[in-house]
Amino acid sequence: MRCGTRCFTVEMEVNGEKHVKIVTARTPVEARKTIRIEYGADAKIVTVLEDKKK
Repeated sequence: MRCGTRCFTVEMEVNGEKHVKIVTARTPVEARKTIRIEYGADAKIVTVLEDKKK
């Protein structure tokens, strides 16, 4: 794990199916980049939300 990382919940649509994946990244932009690298440019990212732990 890197310094400053947080967990993000990414809701996306791939091939007409909705998926939810938890990604560890520093920023929401980096979380989106990770999803695009893994699923390709055809993955439509709907939301990226930071997991708040209390």
